[in-house]
Amino acid sequence: MNHLQWLYRAPLVGRAVLLAITRRFSSKVPSELTWEEVDKSKLPQPTKIDQDTIDHLERLALVNFANKEGIARLEAAIRFADQMFLVDTTGVEPMDSVLEDRELYLRDDKVTEGHCKDDILRNAGKVVEDYFVAPPGNIPLPKKEGYDR
Repeated sequence: MNHLQWLYRAPLVGRAVLLAITRRFSSKVPSELTWEEVDKSKLPQPTKIDQDTIDHLERLALVNFANKEGIARLEAAIRFADQMFLVDTTGVEPMDSVLEDRELYLRDDKVTEGHCKDDILRNAGKVVEDYFVAPPGNIPLPKKEGYDR
């Protein structure tokens, strides 16, 4: 067990102390904060959101975006995310887990039980043709003629 695994299990270590110790031992966490202003000329052109995209987002999120403030917030969020295009990822291998200090072992799937459909369906509030019946999900919002820009 390495020192970080021991610290994670220690009951009296507070989160702030744990973060400070982790930063000290981890080479991937910078010891000093770094900040560089983003060169806006290297960013892609700002995204303009059209009516179809607004309608689609409203149906998915059940939130009314069709006003000046909502559209400005969406465009600002997209502009902020565009900064990821400037990150140099050459030589960086993709992660398959966010846990850096542990290996994940996949177990073999082995069926140990089965043929219990009737027992499982007895837990349902409502069943139709051997399927659970769930309440309706997102209800589409009515389409608007236009939005306020």
